[in-house]
Amino acid sequence: MPRTSDARERIVSTAARLFLERSYQAVGVDELCQSADVRKGSFYHYFSSKSELGKAVIDLHAHAFNKQLSGSVATTPTEKLHAIPDAIGAIQSVLEAQFGRAVGCPFGNFAAELSTTDDDLRRHLADRLAAMERHLAAVCHDAAAAGALRAGTDPDRLAHALLAQYQGIILLAKLNDSGVSALAPALHDFIDGYVVDGSASAVSQRARAAQAPAAPEPDPDATPHPSPQE
Repeated sequence: MPRTSDARERIVSTAARLFLERSYQAVGVDELCQSADVRKGSFYHYFSSKSELGKAVIDLHAHAFNKQLSGSVATTPTEKLHAIPDAIGAIQSVLEAQFGRAVGCPFGNFAAELSTTDDDLRRHLADRLAAMERHLAAVCHDAAAAGALRAGTDPDRLAHALLAQYQGIILLAKLNDSGVSALAPALHDFIDGYVVDGSASAVSQRARAAQAPAAPEPDPDATPHPSPQE
């Protein structure tokens, strides 16, 4: 049996995988323990309930998402805006390569499944999504301050709309089993609608050209299963 010291990490990473493969509600504690190769007593040593495990899984995905968003080498405000679709596209391409299909956004999946059944988990998820939106808003505010956004564009509303656009596109990709290749280009087009003429097209064309034609090999640092942050 694997070392007890990494039991929590194995529980969380196994749960993240199983919840994406099927759903939160469809996976029970017994199955989780068996798949993670831990005793049930170990599970309840680390988590008082399955809901608490759900929070840990959300935090795991949030850490991976923030790491991907923060890893851009973009320099100008417009390039930083267009780095957002690239980061989102990279995450989803890794998930598609890992599971063989579009599995949706982990946060959107949780929201759709649990927002009306587990208020504590809903609040935790809403808090993490709000932090993500604040990150996007900061990029949008920098672009506005640099004069890169069209007159009248509200940076906070743009960040909210960008997050909503991502959720809608990936939900339809999951529903229609259509793959995730169109996700980043669609988000680039969306951003272009708010960027001043002369800077949008060149940046988005460079961003699209930088995208690999095939899904990237799974990167342990980009997947939703890095070591949880204690």
